[in-house]
Amino acid sequence: MSSASSNRMSPLEIRASLSLASIFALRMLGLFLILPVFAVHAMHLKGGDDHTLVGIALGTYGLTQGMLQIPYGMASDRYGRKRIIILGLVLFALGSFIAAIGNDIYVIIAGRAIQGAGAISAPVMAFLADMTREQHRTKAMALVGSSIGLMFALSLVGSPVLYRHIGMGGIFILTGVLALVAIWVVVSVVPEEALVKIEAEQHLEPARLGDVLRNTDLLRLNFGIFSLHVVQMAIFVVVPLALVSAGGLPVDQHWKVYLPVVLASFVLMLPPIFYAEKKDAVKPVFLACIGLMALVQAGLVFALQNFTALVILMLGFFVAFNILEASLPSLVSRTAPGRAKGAALGVYNTTQSLGLFAGGAAGGWLMQHQGQAPVFMFGAALIALWGMAAATMRVPRRVRERGVDTVGGAALGDGSAR
Repeated sequence: MSSASSNRMSPLEIRASLSLASIFALRMLGLFLILPVFAVHAMHLKGGDDHTLVGIALGTYGLTQGMLQIPYGMASDRYGRKRIIILGLVLFALGSFIAAIGNDIYVIIAGRAIQGAGAISAPVMAFLADMTREQHRTKAMALVGSSIGLMFALSLVGSPVLYRHIGMGGIFILTGVLALVAIWVVVSVVPEEALVKIEAEQHLEPARLGDVLRNTDLLRLNFGIFSLHVVQMAIFVVVPLALVSAGGLPVDQHWKVYLPVVLASFVLMLPPIFYAEKKDAVKPVFLACIGLMALVQAGLVFALQNFTALVILMLGFFVAFNILEASLPSLVSRTAPGRAKGAALGVYNTTQSLGLFAGGAAGGWLMQHQGQAPVFMFGAALIALWGMAAATMRVPRRVRERGVDTVGGAALGDGSAR
């Protein structure tokens, strides 16, 4: 392969990246449409006046995801990525339709739990890792992360309008329909698995789950995604209320803050990602983003009544979040031993999902019993702990077409790693 062609994604890599990102986007749009309005809607549900139950309703999706990500990832290694992805999307749609008929908080919790049983993140990420070379994998993962961020921005604009016209039940129905559309994308657009080439790994036996669980570098990455999503869910128990109190913005006007902040974060995330790829400087950029996230959490403790500071800190949050969200799965796929991408990403997505549940539950409990500021103090402490763990992690050098060969992500002839 020529140096010029190695620096560009192939048509197959582009098709795989775009189609798999669209599956994430369709699924996440349905989830995100709920976030901006559910806390308001919950007040009209039986049991919805309890902030802890509202937090559980938001986070229980992550609990069932966490229980099933490893089995889904391992099943995709054994039975194929596509059929497991389709199974998960069917369950996600079913949970959406059940939640649509709910008139109390407990039916919503049940529907969200069934949604979470469609735990397709690990198979989708493993499929994307299969279909991309290491020098392009972070860009492919960044495309997935950017599509998720874009869906979040769209949900912030569209959710209040949809809620006003079709209600929460209609939003849940729309969520189920989007999952069915994603099934069509899997069947008709995503490249066939027969096209996947992982020749360097074909002679290897699939690694055992224990090999994944004992890998200290993977453990650090897994703790990182857990912490990141704890913080993500916890702050959205508080931030919408802070925007009302500090800025006087009703809920249906919050998109005027979120949309420009999220779009600006897309622009600001690109230079660090390109720098990390070009200079093979993943770790310094990674640690800088963890530091930024910790500063944001600490700053939010003191900015709840200052609208301008709140907006600036939310911009910092989304820049750090988007970069970390793009970098973490790429690092997991590069660090995973042998032919264990599915299993490693299954463990990774399990901790991610448990973070969603823990963040919703902890944020709701702290808000109910301690108030707003302790939610961010908790987040700052958790991110600081992650930073200490990440400081000693080993980052595999990316595969190059010339000059460096790798085995299991480690550079031959060079025991160092950034």
